[in-house]
Amino acid sequence: MRAGADARPRTAGPDASAGPDASAGPDASARPAVATVHEHITDAVKTPDLVRLTGDIVLARFETMKVYAALGAVRSLLRRGRVVPGQTLVDSSSGIYALALAMACHRYGLRCHIVASTTVDATMRAQLEILGATVDAMPPSQSLRLDQELRVRHVRRLLAERPDFHWMRQYHDQVHHEGYREFAELLTAALPRGPLTVVGAVGTGASTGGLARALRESGRSVRLVGIQPFGSVTFGSERFEDPEAIIAGIGSSIPFGNVRHELYDTVHWLDFRHAMAGAVGLLREHAVFAGLSTGAAHLAASWEAARDPGRLHLVLGADTGHRYAERVFTRHAEALDPAGLRPRTIASPADLRPPWSVMEWAGRAAPEAARTVEGDAPSPVPTVELLP
Repeated sequence: MRAGADARPRTAGPDASAGPDASAGPDASARPAVATVHEHITDAVKTPDLVRLTGDIVLARFETMKVYAALGAVRSLLRRGRVVPGQTLVDSSSGIYALALAMACHRYGLRCHIVASTTVDATMRAQLEILGATVDAMPPSQSLRLDQELRVRHVRRLLAERPDFHWMRQYHDQVHHEGYREFAELLTAALPRGPLTVVGAVGTGASTGGLARALRESGRSVRLVGIQPFGSVTFGSERFEDPEAIIAGIGSSIPFGNVRHELYDTVHWLDFRHAMAGAVGLLREHAVFAGLSTGAAHLAASWEAARDPGRLHLVLGADTGHRYAERVFTRHAEALDPAGLRPRTIASPADLRPPWSVMEWAGRAAPEAARTVEGDAPSPVPTVELLP
């Protein structure tokens, strides 16, 4: 039996905290489930698998969590008349948001144009093109910042030539928060009532921020724990370089307007090897194949839960592990043992040290370098993201 795990089968329903009926046999989980016939694939993709990892930790594992952001944004824009059916939506992406946006456009009769990073491989590009999206692939660049600048300049050229295009600006337009209200409603129905700690990658700020705001507005006590890489400006670690990689989807080299720093109670900064340890450990211990941001959140949540027993912790698993098969999972023999890893507790970003630091952020304002200009949300600000 896995050490420290709750051996009892559990469900993620309203009475999950009490565990199943003691009379349930070993085949109880094989009982027929009630299936839903969806009207569009986006409805199926956006619904996460809720998996209890331990008595105090539940994982919400997505194929791609950004479908919530894209669907919510597109629906809101259509409802408000900011875009109309047949119009072209454009954005820059390294892949995951691109696919989510293309699927949302497919559903609602919109055109999609993606300015793609070199990380958009042939498989992803084929999916986008079959869905009807047009793709402009950027040439290889020598640095992350150069890649971002090339894509932003290209988007601006497109907008100058085609003013009828709508720039989605997933990192700056708060319309991307709105879809996570639906996710909050799902969690309210599925998880036991009581205090909750949400642990997830910060990235654009939409998923963690949008979810925490919606849950808090419903009256639930929620702690929000954000995950950052070293090298990200968002929470003040830009002076560091990760020797192997900056984790895609967790941080940024420029300020993101959608990150609401005051919403976060705690921040963890982890390097690539710690995120890798969390991802490989999640597959080894729980048979869950998920990406690096999920691995980092899993490692941080395990540490958080050990210090607050009895409180439910929700790990946001933003995507599957397929993009990381070669770079992470084929190297599983190199992975550190999560059981032996501990963070350095700090009181200020000035005390940050790799490979893993944790700080009680306690709703502080954004660091100076991560601040956007007040009132610039409607203006065309760069839409960029970290490369995997």
